[in-house]
Amino acid sequence: MNSDQVKGAAKKVAGKVQQEAGKLVGNKEQQVKGVAKQIEGSMQKSMGNVKEALKDKN
Repeated sequence: MNSDQVKGAAKKVAGKVQQEAGKLVGNKEQQVKGVAKQIEGSMQKSMGNVKEALKDKN
C-alpha cells in the first residue's frame, strides 16, 4: 500500500463526513464540497492502485 492509496481513502472518509455534516445542518455548499472531496479521494486512491500495480509488475 502506498501513500496515495492511504491519502485517497482518508480524503474519501473526510468528504463523507463533510457531506453528512452539511446534510445535518442543511448546508448545500458543504454537501457539495464533501462530494467533491470524496471524488478527489477516489481518484487519488485509484492513482495509488495504478502505481502499486506498476510497481508489482517490475
